[in-house]
Amino acid sequence: MKNDIALAAEHLSKCYRIGLKEDLEDTIGASIWKLLKSPLHNYRKYRSLYTFGDSEAGEGQAPADILWALKDVSFEIKVGEIVGIIGLNGAGKSTLLKILSRITEPTGGRALIRGKVSSLLEVGTGFHPELTGRENVYLNGTILGMAKKEIEKKFDAIVDFSGIEKFIDTPAKRYSSGMRLRLAFAVAAFLEPEILLIDEVLAVGDAQFQKKCLNKMEDISGGGRTVLFVSHNMQAVTRLCPRSILLNGGRVQAEGPSAHIVSIYMESEKGTRPEYRWPERQEAPGDAVVRLCAVRVRTQEGTVTDAFDIGKPVGLEMEYEVLEPGHAFMAYFRVINEEGVYVFTTIENDRSWKQQPRPAGRYISTAWIPGNFMAEGVFYVGTCGIWEVNPTVKRARAVYPVAFHMIDGKPGEETVRGEYHERMLGVVMPWLNWNTQLKPANTIVPVGQAVSGDVLKK
Repeated sequence: MKNDIALAAEHLSKCYRIGLKEDLEDTIGASIWKLLKSPLHNYRKYRSLYTFGDSEAGEGQAPADILWALKDVSFEIKVGEIVGIIGLNGAGKSTLLKILSRITEPTGGRALIRGKVSSLLEVGTGFHPELTGRENVYLNGTILGMAKKEIEKKFDAIVDFSGIEKFIDTPAKRYSSGMRLRLAFAVAAFLEPEILLIDEVLAVGDAQFQKKCLNKMEDISGGGRTVLFVSHNMQAVTRLCPRSILLNGGRVQAEGPSAHIVSIYMESEKGTRPEYRWPERQEAPGDAVVRLCAVRVRTQEGTVTDAFDIGKPVGLEMEYEVLEPGHAFMAYFRVINEEGVYVFTTIENDRSWKQQPRPAGRYISTAWIPGNFMAEGVFYVGTCGIWEVNPTVKRARAVYPVAFHMIDGKPGEETVRGEYHERMLGVVMPWLNWNTQLKPANTIVPVGQAVSGDVLKK
């Protein structure tokens, strides 16, 4: 393992037997006796468990009681990296973290770890319900490898971060899930591990706590420590993690820059796609006058994609073929958000073609959404098509052909968000020009009148 690698998975696999109760013995001697007593039965059992999936193509399928949670997973994570792990439910994310945390043994392969590991896999894991929050801090810290003096030194900072000072001497059984999460995350974060494994820590808690978690994880990484972050919150993943790994069915489907990997994930989960083509003319929307050929979403550089930085322009592009000359057309797009709310409708306004009959041929019409206009989230082209003018005739119409999602940068970058950490509410998130001036003392300025520079100098 290279010196700059903190975590490495080499062909990790994990399978479970489902629907059957495992007959586990309490002692090594009993296990050996059972193996000697029924060698053929145990040979068949373990052969099916460990060799399935490596057989030649065309052989039988998995036994009904075998489930591969992970299969041949390999990757490397460098020291100081924050890497996101994303995927649908059941993709193997939590199983992977349990193996890396040494909670679960892999069926095959191995995990190599360099450094002290701390993990936050479930809300309040290791908390005793009858003990107070104070006692659980000491208990949990000890379990995670902290010495008593180290816990005492950091105790006030842990409690302050958790925000539950008033209830620190209350039994944990009276805590809400959010309170347990706050305290559990605080203990894990202030352990100052070299590697921190986090599973869905942002699933519970208010916006202020989520902001504190993100800031703390950035601080941890900035200190040269490594973070592996599992989440379904794609906005948090793209802000926090420069690189992500997508799991699908227990295997690594893709890995790379988070914006690109999130794009792949969103396409598989929500059915989003950046381009739709109609290769057969007779099956394309339209009539004998005009037919659609393709609809796509692209960057200024011409790359077809469904993931865009919130500060970059988005091109909505329609390709169509005019079959019968002599008609004046207008292309249009209607864009809606995830809640089904119409964000806007845009109609072609190229003056060179305004009310001009078009000759037969292939056309491409592109509408540009400016950067720093759309809000975060997924957007769909609800409908698009071709209208004929004077009189208005709907010649072609496509429903939900493409979709795209806008990804915001980190707070503090040159975006509409600025230093604001919480969710920006609204259908759009435009960049508006602001002007703020200091009003001099004893100066009466009429409402609506700006303060001049001369007044400010007096």
